[in-house]
Amino acid sequence: MIRILLSTRLGELRWTQADLARKTGIRPHTISDLYHEIADRVSLEQLDKICEALNCDLTDLIVRVPNEPEPSGHEK
Repeated sequence: MIRILLSTRLGELRWTQADLARKTGIRPHTISDLYHEIADRVSLEQLDKICEALNCDLTDLIVRVPNEPEPSGHEK
């Protein structure tokens, strides 16, 4: 699973979603989707703008967490 750590990063900087939208020119709705980790996709240009505004690397914003195995209901 891909995790978006934007809420953590904004909290560390004490920025609001609106602050980030103003500084990047990205629509507030898009910022909100990323903040709440409900975005299905994001452009590389947007990621670059966010990293530039937050002075961070992509690995500070996006991480991959191994998926939980699905319960099969069968013991082996």
